[in-house]
Amino acid sequence: MARLLVTGGAGFIGSNFVHHVIGNTDHHVTVLDKLTYAGNPASLSGIPSDRLEFVQGDIADPEVVDPLVAENDAVVHFAAESHNDNSLADPFPFVQTNVVGTFMLLEAVRRHGTRFHHVSTDEVYGDLKVDDPRRFTESTAYNPSSPYSSTKAGSDMLVRAWTRSFAVAATISNCSNNYGPYQHVEKFIPRQITNVLRGGRPKLYGEGRNIRDWIHADDHSSAVLLILNEGNIGDTYLIGADGERDNRTVVELILKYMGQPTDAYDKVTDRAGHDLRYAIDSTKLRTELGWEPKYADFELGLAATIDWYRDNEDWWMPAKEATEAFYARLGQ
Repeated sequence: MARLLVTGGAGFIGSNFVHHVIGNTDHHVTVLDKLTYAGNPASLSGIPSDRLEFVQGDIADPEVVDPLVAENDAVVHFAAESHNDNSLADPFPFVQTNVVGTFMLLEAVRRHGTRFHHVSTDEVYGDLKVDDPRRFTESTAYNPSSPYSSTKAGSDMLVRAWTRSFAVAATISNCSNNYGPYQHVEKFIPRQITNVLRGGRPKLYGEGRNIRDWIHADDHSSAVLLILNEGNIGDTYLIGADGERDNRTVVELILKYMGQPTDAYDKVTDRAGHDLRYAIDSTKLRTELGWEPKYADFELGLAATIDWYRDNEDWWMPAKEATEAFYARLGQ
């Protein structure tokens, strides 16, 4: 696969994937990104121009999508509206991008016989009780709880239907919560890090007992590339690094590694419908394809992420003021 089309490649997870591909293969990458507030061309800085083409456009526009799909060997589909709070305030962009956009891509890969990998989320499975020993697997029933997760569930189902009905050569991955470089400061971990860097305090939803299963974005990228190359067509793979931590623990670790008292945070109003716990069982990915995470130790990955935000203020600072103003209006 010499030529890859990466949708949403200027966003957080997509840009990390692009850097991973450029650093570990000889592939050429074309990035298609609408450049909403969450997309940032600066996230692709440092990539040689002969290895990267950037196209600003909407995945829901077939006139943009079709020629790009035609000239590439595979599509890796990261593009999505992904912020739960925003989906609660206005669900329409989530339906348009996550459902309609995925449909347009599927129709294009169907016309051109192009390999397709669809990147999704563990939030399609709903949540687990905090004391439940189970974890999500590829056979877990879908039970989305927000406009965001329901539209991602819908896009997953479209991919499965196009694979079965039209023999589209597709795979799906559902991943746990990502952290790492190039993540917008609206998200939980970079928001807390950048609050401290600006002399402020982290913000914790409610009591902070909600549990997320964290994975470094570079580990997610290596898994997606492996699935693209070696995954069984029609299969779904769950990607996780056994990084379960509750939100309070994450905040306290951030404060610890940034030299602050571990109780120097503020509690804010909990998010509406806040899922309790996500947990991924990535046994299939590890046993069938031999994948292992580089950052198996969450604390090492978190420390590296803190260092990245400390060293890259020019990247995150332009979005910080507007983000905090948004949360202030929500009382968060």
